[in-house]
Amino acid sequence: MIKLLRASWAYLSLYLPVVLMGVLALGTYWLVRSTPQLLASAPASPLRHEADYFMHKFSVKLFDEVGRLKSEVVGTDARHYPDSDTLEIDSVRIRSIDEANRLTTASARRAVTNGDATEVQLFGDARVVREPGADKGGPPETRSEFRGEFLHAFLNTGRITSHLPVELIRGKDRIRADTLDFDDHEHVLQLKGRVRGTLSPGVTQ
Repeated sequence: MIKLLRASWAYLSLYLPVVLMGVLALGTYWLVRSTPQLLASAPASPLRHEADYFMHKFSVKLFDEVGRLKSEVVGTDARHYPDSDTLEIDSVRIRSIDEANRLTTASARRAVTNGDATEVQLFGDARVVREPGADKGGPPETRSEFRGEFLHAFLNTGRITSHLPVELIRGKDRIRADTLDFDDHEHVLQLKGRVRGTLSPGVTQ
């Protein structure tokens, strides 16, 4: 009897680790099946068009890498929207100086600019003035002024567009049209719709 018990104990001792391992594996499998799955990480919610900061009676200046003034934006109130990196400004005035040192000014009751103020949409009593400069090897340029209820100005490239009626004052010439697409660098002016104006005698620069 004692020999039988000893043999049984020896047999059990030999296979006990294997049995325990099996029980542990089954227990782990049952736990995994019984535990609710963790919720998948929720995707990052898209940015809403809400202002993340405000400014009141402000002036912002932007400089290039050598410290030269590129543009200055002045307004009564402004709201920045991070989703589009745009600045909405009330009673805006903008000064921009391009690489050829030509000055462009813009003003309106409201404006929306991009992050570096090189592109601006002007709403309400919009006005853009391109001051005269001197082209290398060419005659002095003529002062150009654009007026309308909406103007879209690309200050770095000198392009101004509008899908609404505008008035162009260039020297002593005055032209009105229903739409405008003006490229100062390419010296191309496109006026569409009802075009009418007054041209001064002689050649206009």
